[in-house]
Amino acid sequence: MVSIDPSQNTERENYKFLIGSIIPRPIAFVTTISKDGILTGAPFSYFNIVSSNPPMISISIQRSAGRQKDTARNIMESKQFVVHIVDEHNVEKINKTAAVLPPDQSEIELSNLTPVDSVKISVPGVKEAKIRMECLLEHSLELGGLETPGCDLIIGKVVQFHIENDIYENGRIDPRGLAALSCLVGLVVMV
Repeated sequence: MVSIDPSQNTERENYKFLIGSIIPRPIAFVTTISKDGILTGAPFSYFNIVSSNPPMISISIQRSAGRQKDTARNIMESKQFVVHIVDEHNVEKINKTAAVLPPDQSEIELSNLTPVDSVKISVPGVKEAKIRMECLLEHSLELGGLETPGCDLIIGKVVQFHIENDIYENGRIDPRGLAALSCLVGLVVMV
């Protein structure tokens, strides 16, 4: 067995070990609103369940050269966001939102996603998702990095679930109907 000290690795080497080990990772698509009213969206594979009582989820948003990404900044400012489950039917449009755009441009518009109003928060979701969760910011932590934080860990409390009728039955979600995607090392696969 190979034994490796992560403190002796580059960030990229540790990244490869993590994404190759922790698999599959679900993919969240997160919408936020900037303080200037721009609806933004981005996919994240550092995403998971935190608690069911109350329902909470986590997203880790990696920084670039210590700079906070628009999604993290918008969540910190508005305290609201919507998490969508990426599936085989919306993945093409969601992939387009991974483009690096200036803060005054909307990835939602770029990818031709359809905004849909939320019930309990002011941040819209997108119609193309079979599942979306309206969230309020529960906690945020700046983590990692040597001189500046390396990521923002966001924990959100789900205040409203939206589930497409076709995949919802008797209080359960049909996983085949959802056709959720996840990351497997550098590949995207259907769960």
